[in-house]
Amino acid sequence: MFRMYDLIEKKKNKEELKEEEIAYIVSGFTRGEILDYQMSAFLMAVYFCGMTKKETFLLTQKMKESGDVLDLSGISGIKVDKHSTGGVGDKTTLVLAPMIASLGVPVAKMSGRGLGHTGGTIDKLEAFPGFMTSLPEEKFISNVNQYKIAVAGQTKNLAPADKKIYALRDATACVNSIPLIASSIMSKKLASGADGICLDVKVGSGAFMKTIDDATLLAKTMVDIGRAADKKMVAVLTNMDEPLGCAVGNTLEVMEAIDSLRGNGPKDFMEVVFALGSEMLMMAEVCQSKEQAIKMLSSTISDGSALETFKTFVEIQGGNRQDVDHMEDLLDISCKKEVISLEEGYVSSIEAEQIGNASMLLGGGRASKEDTIDLSVGVILHKKVGDKVQKNESIATIYGNSRDLVEIAIKKVRDAYTFRKEKTMPNQMVLKIIK
Repeated sequence: MFRMYDLIEKKKNKEELKEEEIAYIVSGFTRGEILDYQMSAFLMAVYFCGMTKKETFLLTQKMKESGDVLDLSGISGIKVDKHSTGGVGDKTTLVLAPMIASLGVPVAKMSGRGLGHTGGTIDKLEAFPGFMTSLPEEKFISNVNQYKIAVAGQTKNLAPADKKIYALRDATACVNSIPLIASSIMSKKLASGADGICLDVKVGSGAFMKTIDDATLLAKTMVDIGRAADKKMVAVLTNMDEPLGCAVGNTLEVMEAIDSLRGNGPKDFMEVVFALGSEMLMMAEVCQSKEQAIKMLSSTISDGSALETFKTFVEIQGGNRQDVDHMEDLLDISCKKEVISLEEGYVSSIEAEQIGNASMLLGGGRASKEDTIDLSVGVILHKKVGDKVQKNESIATIYGNSRDLVEIAIKKVRDAYTFRKEKTMPNQMVLKIIK
C-alpha cells in the first residue's frame, strides 16, 4: 500500500515514480480515494520538477486505462485520426476528414468542444440541425466501415481520469506543463483506438504554445508516447500567429469549410490541410510521397468527391444534406457590421487571440464548459497578413446578436491589426514536421 504523502515527496525530490505508484495515483484520484488537495500538491510537484519520458508514458497509459478504450479492430484498413492543439479559425477537420475518407482511408475521429478563444469541431458540426455528435460505438464503427468517416464527441467514460485531473490543473494553475499536456491529449487519443495519429501542434499568438521551442518539445513528447504505444505518429507544427483562414465562429467556419471543399479555400488554410492530409495518407500507406499525396487530395476537390462525402457524412449523423448548400440560411443574427480601417498600409500582423476573444465576446465561445454558445456569431476577416489596405476600407465583418457587443468586438478586431508602410510577406504556415 502506498501513501500519497510519500509519492508527493518523491516527485518533489525529482525521483522517478514506478508504474505501480503512478497506477495508484491515477486510479485512487479517479475513484475519489485521493483527495483534491493531495492531487493538487502532486500536480504542482510535476509542474516544477517535470517527469521522465517513462513516467509520462506510464501516466498516459494509466489515464487511458481509467475508462473505455474503443476497439476499432472491426474496421478494415489503417484507421487514421488527427488532433489539433487548438487555435483560432481552425476548421481543418471539416475539410480534411471528408477528403481523406473519399480516398478510401477510414477516418474514425473523436473530437471535443471549444473552450476559451479556441473553437471545437463538435460545436461547429452542431450548426447542422439534428446532427448527432454522440454515437453508439456500433453506429460509429458501422459508419466508418460503410462510409469511411465518423466524427463524434468523446464519451463520458473516455479517459475519465483526464477529465478530473484537467479540472484540477485548471483550478490550480498547473495547465502549462509539457508532461501533463502531453499525457492529457494522448490518453484520449490512445483510448480512441486509431492506428495512426497526426498531431497539428499550433504555434504562435493564438495558440497555447507561443514559441516554436515549446511546441517542438510538446510535439516530440506526444510522438514518443504514441510510438511507445505502437501507434503510427507524426506531428506537424503550424502557424497560429494569425487566425487560420478568414472565418472565426462556428457556423461561419462551417461555411468556409464548405467553400474550401468547393475549391475556394483560403490559401493559408489549404496549405495546412494539404500538409496534414499528405502525412495522413502516407501514414495510411496509400501513397509513397508528399507530392503524390497532394495530387490525390487535390483530386478530391476537383472531382467533387470530398464535398459529396461531407454531405453524406452530415446525413448519416442526423443532419440534412441540403443544408450544406444553404448554410447561410442557418445564420441567425440581428446585427452585421463592417470593421473599417483607420489607416492605410500593409497588414503586418493580426493578433489571433484577440480575434478569438472578439468572437467569444459575441457569444461564439465559452469561458467555462457549462456555457451555452451562439453558433451564428463571429468574425469574417477580409484582409490577412501581407494584404494592402486603404484607409476607410473594410478589413472584417462582425456577425452578432447584440449591438453593444458588436461595437466592442469592432474595437477588438481593429486593435488586433498592425500595419506597416512596407509590403509584408504572408506567414509561413508549416513550420516543422516531427516523426
